Amino acid sequence: MAKQAKLFDSDRPNSQDISWCPGCGNFAIRNQVMDVLEEMQYTPKEIAVISGIGQAGKMPHFLGANGFHTLHGRSLPIATATKAVNPALEVIAVGGDGDMFAEGGNHLLHTIKRNPNITVIVHNNQVYGLTKGQGSPTSLPGMKTTTQPWGVYDEPMNSIALVISQGCSFVARTFMGHKDETKEIIKNAVNHEGFSYVEIFQTCVTFNKLNTFRWYKDNTYFMKDHDVTDKEQAMSKAFEKDPYPLGIFYINKEKPCFDKHLPPYKDNNEPLYKREPDFDKIRRKIEQKRG
Repeated sequence: MAKQAKLFDSDRPNSQDISWCPGCGNFAIRNQVMDVLEEMQYTPKEIAVISGIGQAGKMPHFLGANGFHTLHGRSLPIATATKAVNPALEVIAVGGDGDMFAEGGNHLLHTIKRNPNITVIVHNNQVYGLTKGQGSPTSLPGMKTTTQPWGVYDEPMNSIALVISQGCSFVARTFMGHKDETKEIIKNAVNHEGFSYVEIFQTCVTFNKLNTFRWYKDNTYFMKDHDVTDKEQAMSKAFEKDPYPLGIFYINKEKPCFDKHLPPYKDNNEPLYKREPDFDKIRRKIEQKRG
């Protein structure tokens, strides 16, 4: 009996090649995202997946939903704009640790500040995979890479501590090897009204021989009896390592949501793309500016 295709499987014509290496953690994350969206009863037209550059950035190519593959590090402003013009869409931004933290670090900070109702999923494999194994912002000290054959010397970026400190309204971390737990975290992130940040540890079987599947299993644990509303406790947990805590660190349901404060939606909930422009009003405004 043939295996039934998943609703969000990509069916683009003449597009059968997958760019990921066999064993890449991106496969598991893709399948978990697809499962979540199906279980939450979304249809492909209700989803928009926005990505930057990198192996994780190829996710829209392999999902049967609306997608936009934008510039390196630029997925978050595009995702914010997508949600602004069509609040009915469930917008998910994806990117790797390099894409989100190096090239896209500035956008990450400002998107946290605005708190749009989108979900960002960071694929953290602690190395640059697309460009062949350079050290990334999250590579561990001592790791030997193609550009640091003597070993990485600097401390890795602590993204969980960073986003909590900047007021992110939903913060979580998981490992792609924990299927059920990862799916539950993604569901909670999608359901949260505001900016949801989910970091997923994943394997890069080609360029990262240090942080293997077994390494992540042995060096992580899921938090228990953790108060997700306590920001100070969340920050304390964020600095733990050996092992690294997994789970939901922090939730703030009181932070104002960007989408709810846009002037076009003050008296009208209709998405912008459905509205007819008032050209006379536009002309009058231009003439006023001309003086």
